[in-house]
Amino acid sequence: MSLGNRLFHARKKCGLSQEDVAEKLGVSRQTISKWETDETLPDIRQSKRMALLYKMSLDDLIDFDVDVKEIQEIIEKTDERTEEKIDWTEAWGKKYPILIRYQNQVDIQKYATQLELILDALKAEYEYNDLDTFLVLKDILAKLWGSRKK
Repeated sequence: MSLGNRLFHARKKCGLSQEDVAEKLGVSRQTISKWETDETLPDIRQSKRMALLYKMSLDDLIDFDVDVKEIQEIIEKTDERTEEKIDWTEAWGKKYPILIRYQNQVDIQKYATQLELILDALKAEYEYNDLDTFLVLKDILAKLWGSRKK
């Protein structure tokens, strides 16, 4: 996503018009438009003022990814009862069909037994509750996956 596109989405997320931002920054609406279409770039002072106006850090504004921010906000707002209604295997299985297929191919109990030993060891050694133990194991697996992708 280009910087201009990031500026556009950050402004829209705050519910501001180009005119609103221009007025608050002391520039023309056309200047805001040029920034958002990547015709020109705001200087560092204007960028910092925009970040403050949009209630984000300058780093966040520069790296602003509307999809990631929306997903993060949805996760934060999702309560436990709603989470329980979601079939995560089915939901992710649409993107990753292996999540549906493997269940008829893999000896799940064999691997579940081995994973249970790992979970029990984590829980005992660090005195985690069940949920925290699963989250830690999930995170360890994610880090392992990240290191293998390199």
